[in-house]
Amino acid sequence: MSTTTTFTVRPATLRDAKSIAELHNATVCEAFKSAVPNAPVPVAALEKTPAYWREAIEYQSPAHVAVDGEKIVGFVGFDRSRDKGTPQTMGELWAIYVAPDHWGQGVGLALWDAAREGLQEEGCTHVTIWIALSNDRALRFHELAGFKREPNSAKTVPVGTVRVEEIRLKRILS
Repeated sequence: MSTTTTFTVRPATLRDAKSIAELHNATVCEAFKSAVPNAPVPVAALEKTPAYWREAIEYQSPAHVAVDGEKIVGFVGFDRSRDKGTPQTMGELWAIYVAPDHWGQGVGLALWDAAREGLQEEGCTHVTIWIALSNDRALRFHELAGFKREPNSAKTVPVGTVRVEEIRLKRILS
């Protein structure tokens, strides 16, 4: 049986920081469990506190949240690419998370649409995202959204005591 939800997407506000931190931690735990079975979730993966998200919302870059009733069920952060040597027209999704109980209900797609519009308004023509190679769900979502893997971009990043293989995906904004 599938559940139907009605949600809206809006720009994030400072008041959303605590809910975003809680959502981030819950989704990171869920994704980590499926990507690295039998390994404890590194504390480093959960260090993004409400203060971090308040600062990101206020000073760093645009963010949007998906709200179901009064509950934040997803968020996306985006801006120009942080990767060295990329042109000013290259955007980046630096975060996109959806509550596990809302997976498969269109929340991620709605957040992606909001980010795409925001990046286009900033003059970006392309967008990238870094995803753990072991995160099949995220890879599948972004590939269905038109992102293509950049084969020579793979890198290993430390997450606490665990090392995670990531790959950059890219697509044209249109």
